[in-house]
Amino acid sequence: MAGIGRTALAPLLVLNLIMYIVVIGFASWCLNHFINGNINRSGFAPNGATFYFLVFAILAGVVGAVSKLAGIHHVRAYRQDSLASNAAVALTAWAITALAFGLAVKEITLSAGRGWRLRVLEAFIIILTFTQLLYVLLLHAGLFSNKFGPAHRDPDYGVGGHGADPKGTRV
Repeated sequence: MAGIGRTALAPLLVLNLIMYIVVIGFASWCLNHFINGNINRSGFAPNGATFYFLVFAILAGVVGAVSKLAGIHHVRAYRQDSLASNAAVALTAWAITALAFGLAVKEITLSAGRGWRLRVLEAFIIILTFTQLLYVLLLHAGLFSNKFGPAHRDPDYGVGGHGADPKGTRV
């Protein structure tokens, strides 16, 4: 059972990391052109929600990419303490991505002549909202697994090495 969770988590982790990096790239490009005032030549027509969408998209991209780096550590270590920290960071990244999702929907309903980069960014945010939710659900399913439950004791955790006798009394 633990191998299934690990094998399902790793490809989703890599997919989300690549998608968050793409979101950072597109959001930073669009925000740069929005700030510089190059909105007519670059092919996107901003509205009232564009600035807020771009800010939350770049924030979701950065927090999401950092959470995937913590996820890589968890998949490598695969212990209860790394699970708890990774689940917290992944849930935070999903919450910010969900806020960007709401603004993307508002951006889509208000704009008619959006450029292709803004439409790609909106699509990536919408897809990432659901793939990040799936990732969070898989992580939280690990909280209820036999490997990470409260009755689980890892005999090698906190000991000097594999096969070494622990010193002192064991509680």
